[in-house]
Amino acid sequence: MDLPEYIERGGAAVDLQMVEGADKMLDMMAGTENTVVLSIAKEPFEGADVLILTAKDDTQKGGGYYIMKQYQGQEINLSMWLCKVTEFVLGEIPPKIFVRREKSSIVEGNRKPPTGL
Repeated sequence: MDLPEYIERGGAAVDLQMVEGADKMLDMMAGTENTVVLSIAKEPFEGADVLILTAKDDTQKGGGYYIMKQYQGQEINLSMWLCKVTEFVLGEIPPKIFVRREKSSIVEGNRKPPTGL
């Protein structure tokens, strides 16, 4: 994941690795592309799929365990752990995270928030 602001504020680069299911979500959303840009939010928005918190990780590892039950109307039931970077990006480990793949890595000239959480 590309999130220089996290590193600039003292975060560790290792935290930005996508593991434990989040990598599978990104691969699925990228399709045949090498990269994927996501819009993410704590509130629903048009065209977004939802990640549902199943357990918060209160250990030093931090983050939370989520499930994506559907992607673009298809049942997938993909479980994943999203690291503590989620809290950096969204301000908390929210009960739901809404995500949508953008069609281009450049969206109206603005850098979109990363996923990976």
